[in-house]
Amino acid sequence: MAFSVGGRTAIVTGAGSGINLAFSKLLLSKSCNVLFADLSLRPEAQEVVSAHTLGSPTSGRAVFQRTDVTDWMQLERMFEVAVQEFGVVDIVCPGAGVYEPSFSNFWHPPGSSPSIDEPTSNQYTSLSINLTHPIRATQLAISHFLASSPQVSPSNPKSILHISSIAAQVSVLTSPIYCASKQAISGFVRSMALLEPRLGIRVTGVAPGVIKTPLWTDNPDKMKLLKEEVDEWVSAEVVADVMLACIEREENVGGTILEVGKVVRKVEALMDPGPSGKGNTVSNRTEVEEEVFGLLQTKGWGKVKKE
Repeated sequence: MAFSVGGRTAIVTGAGSGINLAFSKLLLSKSCNVLFADLSLRPEAQEVVSAHTLGSPTSGRAVFQRTDVTDWMQLERMFEVAVQEFGVVDIVCPGAGVYEPSFSNFWHPPGSSPSIDEPTSNQYTSLSINLTHPIRATQLAISHFLASSPQVSPSNPKSILHISSIAAQVSVLTSPIYCASKQAISGFVRSMALLEPRLGIRVTGVAPGVIKTPLWTDNPDKMKLLKEEVDEWVSAEVVADVMLACIEREENVGGTILEVGKVVRKVEALMDPGPSGKGNTVSNRTEVEEEVFGLLQTKGWGKVKKE
C-alpha cells in the first residue's frame, strides 16, 4: 500500500553519505522525520542534520544515531532512539553498504593484508554489512511494526526499502562478494512480496547503476573500472527520487525492484534482459580483471599463515 511520506518517520542506515544521504534529504524536504544511522557523518551530511535538528512546518526533523550496522544490538538501539525522538517508525531503509572494499574482499582472503577479516572470525565483514544487516534490520522493522500502536495493517501501511544493484544481474570477477550480496538482496525483497496484501508492509528495492557517490569517487581501485569519457554517471538524487516512488506510488507493490540508470525500469524475476545502456556501463572491466589474475599469481595466495 502506497502512502505519502509527509508527517512520517524513517530510519535510514548509511545516511552519512551517498545515495542514503540523498534519500534522507529528500524525505526531510517532504516533511518526513529521519534518523540518520551511520558510523559517522560526512561534512555535507552533518550540515543537513544540523539544519534540521528542530524541524519546521515545511521540513522534517533529523537525528543522528551512531550505528555500526554489523552490531545487532546497535540496530535495535536505532529503533529505540527513533521511537524516543519521533514516537513511531513508518519507513526503514537499511541502505548502508560497501563495494568489495580492500578490507573485506574475496581477492584479499582473511588473514592477508589489507583484509581485516580474521581466519577465525567465520564471517566476511562485507557480507555482514551488505547482507546480514539488511536482513536483520528487516526482521526488527517487522517486529516493531507489529508491536506498534496502532498496529501495521493495510489501512495503516509501512514500508521497508532495500538497495540492491545492477550487480545482482551482472557477474563481475572483481567484485564477487558484492555481486553475491546484491543478488541475495534482490531475492530477499521478492520473497517478502506477500507481506503487503496481508499485513500492509511493503518491501521493495532499487538496483542502482553507476552512481556518483563516495562509494566510487573515494575509491581509486573502483574508479579504474570507468572510462569517464564513455561511461556516464547517474546522480544519487535520481536514485532518491525512485526510492521515494517505491513508497508513494501504488504500482510499486511489494517485491518490486526498480533499476536506476539513465532509464528507470522494473527488474523482472524471470527472463529479464539485464541492465544495459547509459548509466550502467564500466568500460575498463577487462583491464581490472587482469589485476585479479595477477593477484592469483602471488605465491601462497589464500593460505593462512600459521603463527
